[in-house]
Amino acid sequence: MLSVFLSLLILFGVLQQPALAFKKSYIVYLGGHSHGADVTSADLRRVADSHTQLLASFLGSEEKAKDAIFYSYKRHINGFAALLEDEEAARIAGVIPSSSLWNKARFGQDTIIANLDTGVWPESKSFSGKGFGPIPSKWKGICQFDHKEGPLCNRKLIGARYYNKGYAAYAGVPLNSTYNTPRDVDGHGTHTLSTAAGNFVAGANVFGFGNGTAKGGSPRARVAAYRVCYPKMNESSGECYDADIMKGFDAAIADGVGVLSVSLGSDSVDYINDGTAIGAFHAVKNGIVVVASAGNSGPTPGSVENVAPWFITVGASTLDRKFQANVQLKNGSIFQGMSLSKPLPEDKMYTLISAAEARAADVSEEDAILCKEKTLDSKKAKGKIVVCLRGENARLEKGEEALRAGAAGMILCNDESSGNELIADAHILPATQLNYTDGLIVFSYLKNTKNPQGLITEPKSVLNVKPAPFMASFSSRGPNAITPAILKPDITAPGVNIMAAYSESTSPTEVPSDKRTTPFYIESGTSMACPHVSGVAGLLKTLHPDWSPGAIRSAIMTTARTRDNTGSPMKDADYQKATPFMYGSGHIRPNRAMNPGLVYDLTVNDYLDFLCGIGYNSTMVGQFAGAYYDCPNNYNILNFNNPSISVPDLTRSVVVTRKLKNVGKPGTYAARIRSPPGYSVTVKPNLLKFEKIGEEKSFKLSIKVNGRRGAKSVFQFGELLWSDGKHYVRSPIVVASPNQ
Repeated sequence: MLSVFLSLLILFGVLQQPALAFKKSYIVYLGGHSHGADVTSADLRRVADSHTQLLASFLGSEEKAKDAIFYSYKRHINGFAALLEDEEAARIAGVIPSSSLWNKARFGQDTIIANLDTGVWPESKSFSGKGFGPIPSKWKGICQFDHKEGPLCNRKLIGARYYNKGYAAYAGVPLNSTYNTPRDVDGHGTHTLSTAAGNFVAGANVFGFGNGTAKGGSPRARVAAYRVCYPKMNESSGECYDADIMKGFDAAIADGVGVLSVSLGSDSVDYINDGTAIGAFHAVKNGIVVVASAGNSGPTPGSVENVAPWFITVGASTLDRKFQANVQLKNGSIFQGMSLSKPLPEDKMYTLISAAEARAADVSEEDAILCKEKTLDSKKAKGKIVVCLRGENARLEKGEEALRAGAAGMILCNDESSGNELIADAHILPATQLNYTDGLIVFSYLKNTKNPQGLITEPKSVLNVKPAPFMASFSSRGPNAITPAILKPDITAPGVNIMAAYSESTSPTEVPSDKRTTPFYIESGTSMACPHVSGVAGLLKTLHPDWSPGAIRSAIMTTARTRDNTGSPMKDADYQKATPFMYGSGHIRPNRAMNPGLVYDLTVNDYLDFLCGIGYNSTMVGQFAGAYYDCPNNYNILNFNNPSISVPDLTRSVVVTRKLKNVGKPGTYAARIRSPPGYSVTVKPNLLKFEKIGEEKSFKLSIKVNGRRGAKSVFQFGELLWSDGKHYVRSPIVVASPNQ
């Protein structure tokens, strides 16, 4: 089997003749091959293709890579020799350190990652099979694309299925051929699958912006798509139905999937009535890591979705990159905005008008300011830059309304709930988006200036933005409405302005007048954050094939970070301090997750005991177990071995039990506690000594109210940290008490 991307190591360079004075001969060593005795010419050709593809990801094109490579080591030594500039060689050697999780886990090689979503665009370069060896023998799935379209699955995209009978039952009418295929006509499924495990693609961009090499979290993993989501039939209908979702889970388990990425959800309901939770339980029971999105109903408290403890539930936060398109007013004021829209047709000042002032007859100011459909008067808006307010209707729909009214451009100002969260949209007219504070200033300028004018600058990519990450306002929040003793979300990951592959059967805005298509697009949502964690889970599956889904979940959670790139505590979109109800354990840190030191492991029986503890009887639990299950007596769900600790209704004091497993070197771990305000927290024992891998030790955490008036009815937050000086195993503590 092909063993590529083992370690990117530049061995040496030899000066060439003067004609090539600026280039040197470099060897890129990638380890060894394991072809076996029956290696074929096709296998060797795939090795060479993989070398070309790797180098192209740094040089920008396969043509440049082919020109540079003069040897490809294909039989026993894995690597290639190429003529490179010093800067190019340094970039190859330095971009991916040998100590990184990517290298240690061989880029997720041969782990199978699948998603339940809107399907897949198989022609995307993110799913190219070039350079991949034979499909892993554990794979039992199929490819349901119409054979008339040719062999659309390959050694990368190894499977694709569709399930739509639940959707059809709701529709009540026969479905046409566009539904009976795994092909993605929406873009969502292609985007999430390529984020989790897309291959290396050089020169990826969105309408020329963000040019670079696209790659998923586990770029050498195999992928499969299960289409279970379809276009909404009406405003009250769903897109993904439980019957189809559960069928997707059932098939994925049988097919041999290792990680399931589930960027879908709905309002939380009891687990036994939640098809996604039931399907996920059976997947985890069979050793599959299931990662799910937290939902996009923030900042409403208690809005988090996919709250069962066997999910890794993911919130969304920002990157340190933005696509900046500023607003410049005639008075000299400049405000930083965000956009992927085309520039204004002329470099000049345009008349600005509030959408409320541009409203059509018989339209309220409240509807017009939001630029709702058919609210603007073209006689008032034509040729001007219309200033709209975010909220209620979709951002891209506002741009469509401004264009319909003949506006030259649009400035979209955040409402208060959106705060500082800026989304890079590819509007169908020149446009940009401003944060809430700057938007207030612009509206004030319009109101108090006789002839307000301004312009929108052309978008440009800006890196190393600070502060980052901060939470997206749309990211759903805790507390967990079903089981408050289980903190959700578990983790946060990049979910704002994420570039990934896209379906070329739809426009990026999905508005009727937009005829553009693009192989890559930028999307935002917890749907985009979820596959980032799925990709990391794939790497951990490759690196630690013996770890359980619970161990992988714990490693990701306990190694997360709660500070931004300024060293300050993470913030929400309004720049107020964020809490574990927003980010769970914190922002994911993949390189730390590969060596967490200790994990809070969970078995299937732990999950069954949890169900007993929330009141399910043995018969109900048996439905999950597959047989009658004898519930333990007096089980307390506060002792469920969760990596986070949540006590939602503490009257005086409580003792919580947890168990840690050593997955690293022998060591002695000491406990450090930051007690929630109004409470005292102690741990016994406060030292845990581990002498071998797999050894488990328990501890008890005592939480006590500080006096009659010490505790508060609102939730308070603290932290438990176990450390041996090298590893830092961190758990958030969340406590609330009834009114004293």
